[in-house]
Amino acid sequence: MNFLNKMKNRYTVKKYNPQGKISEEQIEELKEILNLSPSSINSQPWNFIFVNDPELKKQLGDKSYFNKAKVLDSSHIIVFQVIKNIGNFEKQIEENLPEGSVAYYNNFVKPKGETEIKSWLGHQVYLSLGVLLSACAAMGIDSTPMEGIEPEGYDAVLNNEKYETLFAVAIGERDETDANQPQFNPKTRLKAEKVIVEA
Repeated sequence: MNFLNKMKNRYTVKKYNPQGKISEEQIEELKEILNLSPSSINSQPWNFIFVNDPELKKQLGDKSYFNKAKVLDSSHIIVFQVIKNIGNFEKQIEENLPEGSVAYYNNFVKPKGETEIKSWLGHQVYLSLGVLLSACAAMGIDSTPMEGIEPEGYDAVLNNEKYETLFAVAIGERDETDANQPQFNPKTRLKAEKVIVEA
């Protein structure tokens, strides 16, 4: 099946098979793929936490509103976090990026102030979400992006001092009765001519 057909078949899973586990080989591949995610100036202001420990999943499930069952029944939860402290981020890029990249940040991002900097950092993390969902589709792994969580609650459970949670993704194997499957609930999108424009 080519990639276009895989994207046509991917959907947001609403019900997972608790016995459906993703292999360690696939998890390692997803980790490498996420590590290759693009970001502006190669800024990489992120952490990706892979959770499959049942007790941790239970604690995160309690902080996941209507997504609790997905958290508990999925194979893994991947938590996407962004660096908290702007000073720590600036130190990171100064130590790891070429002078031109740091100059871009200093001249075009930093002058906009803390609120805009934090927004820019969050945008970089969202780029990696697209990479992950596409990779899952290509690999035949079912997924559910979730903003319907309590980020502060996730932070309290995960205790990652330098990063804070933005969103999470459940991955695993769909339950065969999941009513959101395209065969039961056909995928709908705006017509391509409304959103794809040639100039």
